[in-house]
Amino acid sequence: MSPLERMWLLGTARAEREALGRSIQYTPPEAWEMESVSPGWRNRDIVAHLAGTDIAAAALLGGEAPAELEEFFKSSDGGWSSPVDAINDFIVRRRATEPFRSIVAEWGRAVDLFLARASKLPPEEWEARSVPWVGGEIRLPYLVQSRVMEWWLHGEDILAGGGNPPRLEHPPIYCVNDLAVRLIPYGLGLAGLSFPGRSVLVDLEAVGGGTWHWGLAARESPPQGKQPDCVITGRAHAFAMVAGRRVPAEYYLAEGILLTGGDDALAETVLQHLRAFA
Repeated sequence: MSPLERMWLLGTARAEREALGRSIQYTPPEAWEMESVSPGWRNRDIVAHLAGTDIAAAALLGGEAPAELEEFFKSSDGGWSSPVDAINDFIVRRRATEPFRSIVAEWGRAVDLFLARASKLPPEEWEARSVPWVGGEIRLPYLVQSRVMEWWLHGEDILAGGGNPPRLEHPPIYCVNDLAVRLIPYGLGLAGLSFPGRSVLVDLEAVGGGTWHWGLAARESPPQGKQPDCVITGRAHAFAMVAGRRVPAEYYLAEGILLTGGDDALAETVLQHLRAFA
């Protein structure tokens, strides 16, 4: 399955940037120093994390070295394969005592530069170019999609931290779910699992919904006409929250919000290892 259509994805990314900006704007000032739903981080640290990663993403699109990550790599032997948590903690610590308004401004400049550079790429470069990213090389469409995923998921964290309700919009939730389905073989592989020749049908309804038939082993696509070995159905928002590791799959399965079919044990294994990020 090809990446999401270029203009649709760029439009979704711009809209999600604006939506996250509004979530930041309408969060009560006193909430920023409070503990967030991300363990070990204050609400303001979520914005610091986004600022650092979007600065790096914008630099890479411009063919520049991501200076902050380069500084981290000097103290780490892992380079781009360093643990994600270690990179994130480094980015957050650097901004731990900075005025919050300056962090927000830093993020805004970075994400606007990232989107401007992404939109100027010619279609042939958009399709063919890859850049180094945490976890390995990543094609440009998936880098943009992964930023939308981060903005929406962390936007939900910020909304929860400020006592605000979830924001249910189709395009960003669809981006999260589409990326999560594409990463199913990767998530299984992290646990040493692979199911060659087998596949899952994911059929999600409501906001963020869609239908995917995906192979359960790396670089495998189900042949035309193949029946899926297992099925996952239910609400798209719940699937996205599982993929973002915000809510365990068992909760939604127990509530009947997500359902499995076919080989139920295989479907539950897929959900338990579901992830929208590398």
